[in-house]
Amino acid sequence: MTQVSNNEEREVLPLSLLNDFLYCPRRAALKVVEGWRSANQHTARGDIVHEHADLRGYEVVQGVKLLRALPVFSDRLGLSGKCDIVEAEFRSASNLNFEISNLKSLKPVEFKVGKRRQWENDDAQLCAQALCLEEMFHTAIPRGAVFHADSKRRREIEFTPALRALTEKTVAELHALLESTAIPRAEFREACEECSLYEICLPKATGSGGRAAQLAGQLFKT
Repeated sequence: MTQVSNNEEREVLPLSLLNDFLYCPRRAALKVVEGWRSANQHTARGDIVHEHADLRGYEVVQGVKLLRALPVFSDRLGLSGKCDIVEAEFRSASNLNFEISNLKSLKPVEFKVGKRRQWENDDAQLCAQALCLEEMFHTAIPRGAVFHADSKRRREIEFTPALRALTEKTVAELHALLESTAIPRAEFREACEECSLYEICLPKATGSGGRAAQLAGQLFKT
């Protein structure tokens, strides 16, 4: 729980849920409201890609300290989670101790399975990590990066005012979703078949144009 301005407590949401919500609000609701979890080939590949990054620790590469699986949080936003990698640069090349006065810059790096593409949900998830780091270390973080495992390419992301606004708006909508406990109606899209909750959601059957929805609607007709 985290405190809000009116002294009420609210649930602390996992950072990864922002990605789910922007991918599909129903997917996020099935996870956070009903507690559904499932796996498919895409989640299994994701686990493999994150295997090294999920091992807590650090290494130094060309004077940059790479912090793996760094826990992060934001009391203001009611978020918690971890960064795959945080690249930390220091003012003194001979002193890599993690002290605020010695810190030059921080850059979160997120690992993704697919080829290099620009997805709004990936960018917002990374921006949320930056917002947490800014609150924790009282330092501005202007950009981060997403590493795409399939193409082995890195995509730099600038945390623009528009991206920051989108991220904070998504966080607010997620908290509202959790408080309402409502499950959005299913809407079938091509991306649905790649979702690990496809067999639970059944968007073709339960969507607005699905047979099950049509039959349910007929029950209330006179």
